[in-house]
Amino acid sequence: MESCGKDPTFHCNGYYHHYHDISSTVMRSITLIVIHCSAVRPDQTSSAAQIDTWHRERGFHLGIGYHYVIRRNGDIEPGRPEWLIGAHCLNHNKYSIGVCYEGGYDARGQPADTRTAEQKATMRRLLEELHQRYPRAVIVGHHDLDPMKDCPCFDAAREYADLQPR
Repeated sequence: MESCGKDPTFHCNGYYHHYHDISSTVMRSITLIVIHCSAVRPDQTSSAAQIDTWHRERGFHLGIGYHYVIRRNGDIEPGRPEWLIGAHCLNHNKYSIGVCYEGGYDARGQPADTRTAEQKATMRRLLEELHQRYPRAVIVGHHDLDPMKDCPCFDAAREYADLQPR
């Protein structure tokens, strides 16, 4: 791990991330937390590095469009830093944080909620942390903003109703 002054940092997807509370450097108003799936089958993987490659191949010059990726084992991999506008939900990136879980398709390639128990627990913890930093942000699924999408293959707004702004 590299160091930058007193704050430990790590390099991921072309960005230096600091472990300190990055929300203090976010200069944009976050009003949405958008949940996504990576649209892969159970026998396929989608790490932040793989998604970064896929997004670059699709023309995303800054790489991965999500801010966080939750792997099947529950590990969180960083994508874009929160201060950088994402590229995960057309017309909503400027004021949102994108969270993606690995999965979303069943073995036949059909949309399905394939989250593991570990992913569900990690997603809950991450969303609780994001809710603390952005208490006015509404948690939605990608399909809530783009009905043509199945992603994230479950009703995120309903599942996390207790974390919605009051």
